[in-house]
Amino acid sequence: MKVLIVDDDVVSRMMLMHMIDSAASGVFDVLEAEDGADAWNQLDGGADPTIVFCDLRMPRVSGMELLARVKADARFAGLPFVLVSAAADSATMEQALNLGAAGYIVKPFDSARVGMHLTPLMRAADEQPAATLRRLGIDATRLLLYLGGLQRQLVSAGTDLAALLATSQIDVARAYLARLCEGCRTLGLHGAAAGFDALRSAPDDAGLARELEAAHRAVLRQTDATRHLAM
Repeated sequence: MKVLIVDDDVVSRMMLMHMIDSAASGVFDVLEAEDGADAWNQLDGGADPTIVFCDLRMPRVSGMELLARVKADARFAGLPFVLVSAAADSATMEQALNLGAAGYIVKPFDSARVGMHLTPLMRAADEQPAATLRRLGIDATRLLLYLGGLQRQLVSAGTDLAALLATSQIDVARAYLARLCEGCRTLGLHGAAAGFDALRSAPDDAGLARELEAAHRAVLRQTDATRHLAM
């Protein structure tokens, strides 16, 4: 999958690229455009990104102008388009949403807000078990053992993390979430990994329940697919 980052500020592009790579290493290829005109040329030329993060104020073609052009073209009408700006202007936010923007992120970048837009895409992009077997150099039986271990860890995590949050041990909870994130990523469950990673910035009970449930479903899907390979 591809992410198109549109910003005339190269430092901002680099920061966003780093956040995407940290949240979803190896999942997204990043395309860069230096302004709206460059971005439109890439889209019109067949770049085919899965999502666009676009700065609002740029020379030649602004982010708002690019958004309007994208949503008016049937080829890109369903493309998630996230506007990025240093200004938290409610009128501008409303205009962007009315034009069809998937979201509006205020600089400086927040990894949780960026991850919120990537996670739904990654849930549909979990690595196929056959690819996980090749990457880890194991057979299907071993992968099933690993998935079972992760499932047991997720069951324990519900109680363990709830207790940590109840006693305000936030740093310990974040470290726990980081381990879950790494376990999911190792087994090719990129959506679950991104969900846990995003939750680390502000862990709470509701978010914990949501991400644990999503991870459980991902493990079950991967287990079923791996069993077919083991037959």
